[in-house]
Amino acid sequence: MTLPPGHQASEGELAAQLGMSRTPVHEAVLRLQSEGFLEVQPRRGIRVLPIDPTGMAETYEILIALEGAAAARLATHPNPAATAAMAEATQAMRAALEAGDRRDWASADDRFHRALIQGCGNARLARLAQEAADLAQRARLATAALRPEPRGSAEEHGRILTAIGAGDADGARAALSAHRQRASTEILQTLTLPLMRLGGH
Repeated sequence: MTLPPGHQASEGELAAQLGMSRTPVHEAVLRLQSEGFLEVQPRRGIRVLPIDPTGMAETYEILIALEGAAAARLATHPNPAATAAMAEATQAMRAALEAGDRRDWASADDRFHRALIQGCGNARLARLAQEAADLAQRARLATAALRPEPRGSAEEHGRILTAIGAGDADGARAALSAHRQRASTEILQTLTLPLMRLGGH
């Protein structure tokens, strides 16, 4: 179930829509509130928060550092299952673009990055990166249809995989950082367009 920014509902309504009891829904609400996805309003239920460009820029700084470390570690601590999952996700991205399906493309892109952080062999790093990755995926999905055709992403993923396969930790970190920096710049520019229009720019 996808809820747009500004959507309001009670926990009971969400539980009914999901076919679940209120306890797991309440626990999920508390977690999502702590991660900045929504706010709990007394006597009014929950409200899905809009994506804040400033907060998202800070999130990408953290994510670039953590994923860069994960890529470097994967280069020096090979995990064939992780790199195979990353390669599969990259191929799925290409197929989604050929089909003109931006949401499938964004989903495959997300799988690539999650395979990277989950397969790097550092559980603490993976946990820290997971929250930032969740926020980044929300922005990626929100802007996927509005951004330029993201055909360079698969090639950038290929460069990351090549460096990892060669055991080049510095190269893997640099390729990952360049990829995320380029993508985050596009996403942040897309997120700020409505604000610029409202301001008359």
